Amino acid sequence: MLKRMPKILTRVLKQTACRLFFFLIGASVVSAGSIGVSPVRLTLSNSQQMGEITVRNDGTEPIIIQMEIMNWSQLQGKNVFTPTRELLGNPPIFTIPVGGSQLVRFGLRRASDINRELTYRIFLQELPQSNNNALMGTKMLMRVSMPVFVLPEVDAKPVLLWQAARTLKGALKISVSNNGNAHVQIAHFKLSLPGNAQPLVTQNSADYILPGQSYSWILTADADYPIPRSGESLQLFAQTDSGNIETEVMIEP
Repeated sequence: MLKRMPKILTRVLKQTACRLFFFLIGASVVSAGSIGVSPVRLTLSNSQQMGEITVRNDGTEPIIIQMEIMNWSQLQGKNVFTPTRELLGNPPIFTIPVGGSQLVRFGLRRASDINRELTYRIFLQELPQSNNNALMGTKMLMRVSMPVFVLPEVDAKPVLLWQAARTLKGALKISVSNNGNAHVQIAHFKLSLPGNAQPLVTQNSADYILPGQSYSWILTADADYPIPRSGESLQLFAQTDSGNIETEVMIEP
């Protein structure tokens, strides 16, 4: 009994962390240190080419924020950011007093794509300030990033293809490809044997998979529940920003 206590405690802590994770994912306000931003993402279209966010200073001293907008793409599972003028924000730099807030407006300068969602990232960088009080120590400057999605003219949705394979070291590689025309954010997924509620592995994440892109995770099962052999199937349950997914995945040879 005593030998199993650490594993039981580990599962309880994982479940608690998972509940906290979903509370944060579902929140409409994101906070990094003294900077609060609401909403946490923007969705634009041809019929709604303007959007706005509110940036709040929850700290104990004024802050200066500089904004940068980048085109957001992915290559081999890695995010790629390039400068763009297709989306503009105003004001590009601003100061927020203690307890104050700043409304930032955005405007799309191009038409939406006909077939595929467009994706951008807004970066809010806190700038250093001269310190007349000569306080000791170094202040950590906050940086907040949030996505902007521009809907295509046609209906937009992700289409996901899941795959599983064992690695040479016996771990489990889970891959998902997005063959749709809109992003998906994978918040959490778990794998279990068909008909068995006990998960073999669980994974919390906040990973985005943009249209036409793929992402992979390397997972290790609990020692009490080893990963099945190649050719066997697993039941997958995932929670995403597009809804819950339940499907069967066969472990490839």
